[in-house]
Amino acid sequence: MTGTYVYGIIPSDVELTPGTRGVGDPPNVVELVRHGEIAALVSDISTDRPLGRPDDLTAHQRLLDTTAAEVPVLPLRFGAVVTDPRAVVDELLAPHHDEFLATLNKLEGRAEYVLKGRYVERAILREVLDEDPEIARLRDAIHGRPEEATWDTRIRLGELINMSIAAKREADTNALVEAFDPLCVSALVREPTHERDAVHVALLADTDRGPEIRKVVDEFGTRWAGRVELRLLGPLAPYDFVRT
Repeated sequence: MTGTYVYGIIPSDVELTPGTRGVGDPPNVVELVRHGEIAALVSDISTDRPLGRPDDLTAHQRLLDTTAAEVPVLPLRFGAVVTDPRAVVDELLAPHHDEFLATLNKLEGRAEYVLKGRYVERAILREVLDEDPEIARLRDAIHGRPEEATWDTRIRLGELINMSIAAKREADTNALVEAFDPLCVSALVREPTHERDAVHVALLADTDRGPEIRKVVDEFGTRWAGRVELRLLGPLAPYDFVRT
């Protein structure tokens, strides 16, 4: 049995590159289902096997990110499947046509960029020890002593280190967001996913601002060399800025 996999919504006047492929094994051809001034990116999908393999997720994201570099796109969550193309119109495009069109108009010429930064462990610990005498004292207090005899001290030391890194994360994130403010339409600070995360920020910006955004990232990379490892992703589909 087959269903219709839906990737996202784009303006109806867009033409797909022939042979564009999406999810599936082998990857299925992507087509457009149009309704009024909007269209859905879709492909056939076998319902006999579960979705969720890494290759499926990669194909979903790759199609949306490639599209976002050229035209506005409203990305759907991974795994959106309906019965057939008629259901795409009846259940998705027709009921939300005006809302989707208004959002697409706001996203015209824009895409998402995501900046991730992680502290270099040795560097950030040295920074914390140098700046906080209490942390340095507790570190010296457990040095060379058995774990069971210093359990409470180790817990307190870990708490203080985490609090110090959290404060640095907030300050460093604020500095980056302030630097990007003139270049972006909007910025969203993501929650850290690792204890050594330094920054994790999603930016919505005009695609022609890409070189300026990369220049700011390079400047911070030089300023934080040996302290924070930075990685910029984008242009991407505006996952963080579409709430519909």
